Amino acid sequence: MNADKLLAFRQTAYKCLGRAHDAMFELGDAILSSPRVNSFAELSCSPLFRRQWSSLYEALQDSRPQRRKLMRLYIEQMKQTEPPVIAGDHTIWARPFAVTLQERTYEHQATRLGNPPVGVGQGLEYAGLDSRSGQ
Repeated sequence: MNADKLLAFRQTAYKCLGRAHDAMFELGDAILSSPRVNSFAELSCSPLFRRQWSSLYEALQDSRPQRRKLMRLYIEQMKQTEPPVIAGDHTIWARPFAVTLQERTYEHQATRLGNPPVGVGQGLEYAGLDSRSGQ
């Protein structure tokens, strides 16, 4: 992808982020440039996120991204000559004693010796989309 095409992509994506678009855009850059993050708040330490740590939460709460436009934009970037590879992950965020967690459910988790296969918490879904060419 050349620099002009990347700039046009980033400008279009920026316009689709709705309110708090500056913080959301910086959050996206922080996520994409951080190889390993142990907590959500740790993203505020990224040099690409130039705001205070509380802005992470405010951006997610206030932003109203145009999801369909963003999805169309992402799909346009994929090569149409090869079928996409879709990967998924489901991880439990164990919170057995969280009284205020609204979406607390029973979640299946991979068993390790001595651990029960079902835990109480919140399921976190991740779906990745990539083309086979690695782009």
